Amino acid sequence: MSNALLVAGTTSDAGKSVVTAGICRWLARQGVSVAPFKAQNMSLNSFVTADGAEIGRAQAMQAQAARVEPEAAMNPVLLKPGADGRSQVVLLGRPVAEVGALDYRERKPVLLERALECLADLRSRYDVVVCEGAGSPAEINLRDRDIANMGLATAAGLPVVVVGDIDRGGVFAAMYGTLALLSAEDQRHVAGWFVNKFRGDARLLAPGLEMLHGLTGRPVLGTLPMLPGLWLDAEDSLDLTTVVDRTEGRGPLGADVLRVAVVRFPRLSNFTDLDALAQEPGVLVRWATRPEELADADLVVLPGTRATVADLAWLRERGLEPALRARAAAGLPILGVCGGYQMLARSIEDEVESKAGSVEGLGLLPTNVRFGAEKVLARPVGEAYGQRVVGYEIHHGVVAVEGGQPFLDGCRVGSVWGTTWHGALENDGFRRELLREVAELAGRAFVPAPDTSFAEAREARLDRLGDLIEEHADTDALWKLIEGGVPAAGSLPFLAPGAPGEYA
Repeated sequence: MSNALLVAGTTSDAGKSVVTAGICRWLARQGVSVAPFKAQNMSLNSFVTADGAEIGRAQAMQAQAARVEPEAAMNPVLLKPGADGRSQVVLLGRPVAEVGALDYRERKPVLLERALECLADLRSRYDVVVCEGAGSPAEINLRDRDIANMGLATAAGLPVVVVGDIDRGGVFAAMYGTLALLSAEDQRHVAGWFVNKFRGDARLLAPGLEMLHGLTGRPVLGTLPMLPGLWLDAEDSLDLTTVVDRTEGRGPLGADVLRVAVVRFPRLSNFTDLDALAQEPGVLVRWATRPEELADADLVVLPGTRATVADLAWLRERGLEPALRARAAAGLPILGVCGGYQMLARSIEDEVESKAGSVEGLGLLPTNVRFGAEKVLARPVGEAYGQRVVGYEIHHGVVAVEGGQPFLDGCRVGSVWGTTWHGALENDGFRRELLREVAELAGRAFVPAPDTSFAEAREARLDRLGDLIEEHADTDALWKLIEGGVPAAGSLPFLAPGAPGEYA
C-alpha cells in the first residue's frame, strides 16, 4: 500500500502541522479523499469529536483542512502534561493512565501496535493519509521506542519528507545532521526536504538548495514563504506572545477599543478559545502574569488549565487573587472557562488530578467543584443572549451550581461568568453579545463588528495553506512519493555516521 507519507521536522515548531494541513487542503481541493494522522501527540490543546473522543486540536484542524470529520483514529495517542512531571495518556480518545516519562516508555510497543492499526484503517478508507511526526526524527535517545517518526515510517512503509525552519537559522546543518544521525534503514525512507518560513530573495537561497541536494541526494520539494498572522491551533504554548492579534489590521468600529487580559497559567490548555476574541476588530488580547497587567483590562479571562489546583496556587503566589476580587467587587467583567471556571468556585475537592483534597476556591461564584475519576467529554449545544451556542467539554472537575444566573451550563453573578464550555466564543452571535455587555459594564464605547465570521476566517487560512503547497511545492514530486511509496533500496545515498553505535 503506497497511499501515505510522513511529514517530519528538524525541530518542534518547524512547521510540520502547517505543511500537513496544507497538503491535506491541496489534495481535498482536487477531489482526493484525504485524512490526517498523528500517532502520538503531546499537547494541552485538544478537541472533542462528534462521538465524544478527545484528540489533539492540530489534528482536528487538519481534518477540517481535509474537509472530513475528525475522529479518534487520526490521533490515537494523546499525551496531556500535568503538574507533577506526569502526563495523562489518552488512547483512542479516552484517558487510560497517568504516567511518568519512564513508565510511558515501557508502554510504547503496545501503543505502536494500536497506532499502526489506526493508520491501516485510515489507509483503507481514504485515498491518501498525510501523517505528521512529533519533535524530530533524530532524537537518538528515543529511537528504539519511537512510535511517531521513523519508528512509524519503517513499520508502516512510509516515505518521509523533512521540514526545516529557516527563520531559526542553521537550516542546512539541521537537515544534513538530521539525516546523518539516522540508521541506514531510516535514511532510506527520507525522500526530500521542505524549507519553511522563508523570507528574502529566493535567488540567494538557490545555491544552498542545490548543495543540499548534492550532499544528501534528496531534493528540496518546496521553499515555503513565511505566512504572517497564521494562528491555526498551536500544539503548545511555547510560542505565545505578549499580545495576540488576529484582526489583520482592522480597527475598532466604535470610539474605544476593548482590552482583554488573559491569565497565562503555567499549564495553560485549550488557549485556542482566545482566537475568536483576538480576531474581533478593536479587541486587544494580551497575556497577563502580574496584578498590574489586569489593572486597565476591560475583561479578564481565566482560561483552561490541565492542573486546576496547581495553577490556582500559582495565581495566588503571583498576587492575582486580590486583583480579581477587587474587579468583581467593582463590577468589572471576569470570564472563567473550564479550569478557570473551577477556580472561581467556593471550594474544590480534588482526589483525582492533584490529589490535594479540599482546596478553597476564589469564591466569586456560588459553586462547588468535585473532581471525578471519569473525564467528561461532550459536545454541548445551548443558548445565551438569545443566540445558539455550540461548544465542547473536556474536564474531570464537576461543578455544582448553587445560585446565580444560568450561563452555558455554568453560572453568572454580576460581572463574573463561568462555564465549562470550550469553543463558545467561536459562535459569532454569542461572542458579539457578550462583548457588547462587557463593554457596557466596563464603560467603553466599543461596538462589535457585525460581519466578523470566525468560521470563514479559519477557512480562509486553511485555503492559504493549500495555496502555499500548490504555489511553492513540487506537487508532481509529492504525488510520486504518495503513489510510489518508499524510494527503492540503494536509490538514495547513505550519510555517515548513521545511528550511534550502528557501525561501531
